[in-house]
Amino acid sequence: MVELYGLKYTREALLRKVGDIAQVGGVRLAELADGRERGVRVADFRTGTGFAFTVHIDRGLDIGAAEYCGEALAHKTAAGVPAPSYYEPEGTGWVNGFPAGLLATCGLSFAGHPCEDGGQQLGLHGPVSYIPATNVWADGSWQGDTYEMFVQGKVREGHLFGDKLELTRRISARLGESRLFINDRVVNYGAVRSPLMIIYHCNMGFPLVDEGAEMVGPSRSIKPATESARPGVPRAMRFEAPQAGIGEEVFYHDMAADAEGMVTVGLVNRAFHHGRGLGLYIRYRQAELPRFTEWKMMGAGDYVVGLEPSNCEPIGGRAAERTRGTLQFLEPGESREFVLELGVLPDNTAIETMFK
Repeated sequence: MVELYGLKYTREALLRKVGDIAQVGGVRLAELADGRERGVRVADFRTGTGFAFTVHIDRGLDIGAAEYCGEALAHKTAAGVPAPSYYEPEGTGWVNGFPAGLLATCGLSFAGHPCEDGGQQLGLHGPVSYIPATNVWADGSWQGDTYEMFVQGKVREGHLFGDKLELTRRISARLGESRLFINDRVVNYGAVRSPLMIIYHCNMGFPLVDEGAEMVGPSRSIKPATESARPGVPRAMRFEAPQAGIGEEVFYHDMAADAEGMVTVGLVNRAFHHGRGLGLYIRYRQAELPRFTEWKMMGAGDYVVGLEPSNCEPIGGRAAERTRGTLQFLEPGESREFVLELGVLPDNTAIETMFK
């Protein structure tokens, strides 16, 4: 059944009331048209509940703007959504075209800080977020009385004499629900073993992030990623008002999985809208994403919190992962799947139900 506007509908009952399902929700392809964004293909989703989000097809099928009933959920940087041709792979150039958004994928053969590894100079966070998807399919279909909308495609990282990895991504949502699903499969289509590093860089912003907002979830311990972040450990899960000139802090969390092997983490603002509350949760399978990084940036104008499930730690990049013996690999033909769910918590009742 599809629940819309406080009522439940079968497929037959709903289709009798609309000329096209797009009247109440769906996915639509479009193209950005101005400045550095010109030519970037996108897929716009509306689920009929007030939850809407945009997938950047030409930026690794990442997710940009997201909102619930007009209330922004994700941070948007001053960079906009530059076309892939603006990618700066050296050093920290990646950040110059970083849109933030609800999801920026880091990887696939390397992620994290710039470093030198095996004689290679590796830049920040890898290229996957700047690679246009191919074999793109955006559509919707009924499955009984459930209507699912989706976009899917393939993102290939590879070149002559280099690692060759392919990400097949499907992002889907259901009519009448305020959540989305990410199903990823990464395969090594090359002839030699390849490193695999992936970070799901989820970026929350105002009004979800505001003074008094909190990170909630099954964090068993918090470790500063750098010495400069050590004094911030006691307040790592609580957020302050924006301040000019303040720097970023990075923390590593040891998350506890539930009986199904899943971790559920949220960012909640219980005071939002005169105490109504607003939150967003991330649920992911820990077996493939055993690490969790929190990026806390309370700077004025750059006011953002990143919640980042991953299979690696960003500080030190691939070289540090190799030194620690934690660098993961895919053999030729081997694949790995990653499953995530992101959803809106529209009020404090939903927040307490999720994190009771």
